[in-house]
Amino acid sequence: MGLPKLFADLYRLSSSGNLNGKHLGTVIAAIATSSSLFMVMATPSLAARETSRDYRACAARLLQLGISAENAAGACAAALRPRDLGECVHRIHKQTQVAAQDFFGSCLQARRPLDFSACVVGISKQGRDAFDPSILNYCNRSLLPRRFAQCVVGLRSEIDLGVTRAMDTCIDASDRWGGALAPGTFQFQPVFETTPIPPNQPR
Repeated sequence: MGLPKLFADLYRLSSSGNLNGKHLGTVIAAIATSSSLFMVMATPSLAARETSRDYRACAARLLQLGISAENAAGACAAALRPRDLGECVHRIHKQTQVAAQDFFGSCLQARRPLDFSACVVGISKQGRDAFDPSILNYCNRSLLPRRFAQCVVGLRSEIDLGVTRAMDTCIDASDRWGGALAPGTFQFQPVFETTPIPPNQPR
């Protein structure tokens, strides 16, 4: 019996006097609670379906961009965030017109594919020359690729710097930011001050 029909039957009983409003409210609350528990119990299967959709979305993106079925399967299977991997390749190809086969491995290597793609797109859009493949390497090296791209773009907006020079200038700073801010990278080194014990004095 569906819940709407059950509610209707309960209301009819209440109207006929066989079930008072107070009891009806209690029963409906119990049914609502049971429905909520059912949704909680179903959550793992829903999560599993979402994960399968992520792999499907990844494969579809890569195939659309000309990646072979074998390479697409291997890349999506190896990706920690398969949907993000597919989106990374799509965004970079759309903005740079570089063949996906030439860089999709860089998206797979990235710790955060969407941040990596934002870095590549941000720097390449400012370029006045053809796409520089070294941008892929720099964005993957940076621990904070979005901030790294902002550094490169900002410096080049005001200072006459080539893209490689700007990236060299920003990569060291980016590594320092990452070392201080990235979770799990900060290591506490305690410093203990010791006072030497004087030698025994003769009595």
